[in-house]
Amino acid sequence: MSLRFVPLRLDAADTLPLWRRPVSLLFVMAFAMPVAFATWSALLNNFVIEAAGFTGVEIGWLHTVREVPGFLAIGVIALILFMREQVLGVVSLLLLGAATAVTAWFPSLGGILTITMLSSIGFHYYETVNQSLQLQWIAKDKAPQTLGWLMAAGSAAALLAYGLLVVTWKTFDLSYNFVYLASGGFTAVVALFCLLAYPQFEAPNPQVKRLILRRRYWLYYLLQFMSGARRQIFTVFAAFMMVERFGFEVNEVTALFLINFLANMAFAPLMGKAVARWGERPALVFEYAGLICVFLAYGGIYYLGWGVVLAATLYVIDHMFFALAFALKTYFQKIADPGDIAPTAAVAFTINHIAAVFLPAALGYLWVTSPGGVFLLAAGMAATSLALALMIPRHPAPGNETVFARFAPAPAE
Repeated sequence: MSLRFVPLRLDAADTLPLWRRPVSLLFVMAFAMPVAFATWSALLNNFVIEAAGFTGVEIGWLHTVREVPGFLAIGVIALILFMREQVLGVVSLLLLGAATAVTAWFPSLGGILTITMLSSIGFHYYETVNQSLQLQWIAKDKAPQTLGWLMAAGSAAALLAYGLLVVTWKTFDLSYNFVYLASGGFTAVVALFCLLAYPQFEAPNPQVKRLILRRRYWLYYLLQFMSGARRQIFTVFAAFMMVERFGFEVNEVTALFLINFLANMAFAPLMGKAVARWGERPALVFEYAGLICVFLAYGGIYYLGWGVVLAATLYVIDHMFFALAFALKTYFQKIADPGDIAPTAAVAFTINHIAAVFLPAALGYLWVTSPGGVFLLAAGMAATSLALALMIPRHPAPGNETVFARFAPAPAE
């Protein structure tokens, strides 16, 4: 294996063995990333409560720190001036794995926040570049199905990690340190393999390497903003509720995550076919309407005293609805100029994380006084997303970015 410094055009990649082709690289990275990230997520709430005595306030601050690199994902535009997107993605994956591996070495508020920041830089920069590469390397007619399968591959990796945790955590009395080292180390090794084993692929459309904000992408920007705000409540507080309110242990939280990813492995490819057949608007409307119901039911757990079985069921359903998020990617792929994909992926990630920087910390204070209120706020966010999704046309395309394009010419930018 050796690094290839001469870019290989995508149309020439078909001559390579199947395992060395661009889409194969996307699948390898899609499998490697969740092993570190999913394990970190599964252990996080128990680890921070046991090691550092976190409450809702500290967990809110932790997730605010975690989202700062997402807000700064716009820095990818500067980095790709000096580094190829593919290399930046793999190096970011390596950083995620390495930082995850040493998480348990810093069992204090300051240490946890620092290592979380490093792993988050790796995660968010990887995700930004990965989204750009997916939309550049996958043909539009194959994108919904392929993105669904990529999501299923990530779910399979998380499933493997969670399954091992459920089976071995108590059986072998595993430590946080061992599990973090094993999972993060695996991701780091795979990242090194990706760096050495694959050629540098050249997409057919050169990417704009500067900040761009186009007026005709306004609906995509708003949907990204609402997605980021809404996602924070699920990511931060839904799992924290299972530990704080219902006393879930590591193996029980992991079992819940395992069920999530089993469902996603089956659900994501089917949703890819559904999006390809019926379009992005019905898929996103279905997602947001379902999330309104889920978040209202979460509120009922606190205000009406509903129990743990319903909470666990809602958690799984919630996670399945979020699997439809790739429909937002394919909507953008259809309306975007080919050269806009990389810079807009960075801008979109920053927009997605605007609310993420302040919401977790702010809602951490609301959580200690009114946990149900946090979920009622999330239901309102989902309702706003639903209203925005109804503005997506049946057949998105440049010049037909929103339903309003029927009544007025689309602006040039």
